[in-house]
Formats: sequence, C-alpha cells, structure tokens
Amino acid sequence: MVYGQSEREWRFVAQPAIKIDPFVSEFDMGLARPLSRSVRLNGFATCLRLEQVYWDILGEMATLNGCSVSTLLSHVDREVHLRHGGVKNFTGLVRVVCVVHSLK
Repeated sequence: MVYGQSEREWRFVAQPAIKIDPFVSEFDMGLARPLSRSVRLNGFATCLRLEQVYWDILGEMATLNGCSVSTLLSHVDREVHLRHGGVKNFTGLVRVVCVVHSLK
C-alpha cells in the first residue's frame, strides 16, 4: 500500500514477490520488544534501551570474552572514544556491533 493523492487515501500497488520471508514460522516477536537496562560504562551509570535480540547478542559476546555485558559495553565506549573521538548515537553503535558480530 502507498499513499494516494491525499494522506487519507491509500492505493494498492503491485509488489514484487518476496522469495525469503523474514517472518519464519518460529519468529519470536518478543525479540523485537525494547528493554531498558542500567549499565556502567567506564564507571558511569547509564541506561540503554535495546531490543531483546541485541541484549541476547551482547550476552553471548560477553560470555565469549569472559566478562560482563557492562564490561563489554565499557570496552566499546572506550574504544570508540580513543579511535574515533566518540559517537553521537551510542545505542546505534551497539546495534551495529551486534549485527557485525552476528554476521561473522
């Protein structure tokens, strides 16, 4: 569906067929639920709001590194400041770090 001439008018447009459906039969919508968690980043308490799937990936990464999620996130925060002078959207960076980890 797309907007028609006015905001309240919808038009149906033929869409190409999706070959790989992202909503597999066992898709868990709970993974898309955002959760806020308190973490310590290099000694400072803060709150991050991420979807459950990202918290799961961070937990896996922390386990692989033998550390806590807060320690892992502190490392990401410290490294982005040292290597790039910081980042405006730390939560977005964390999501990208999780996706890059998942792709490997």
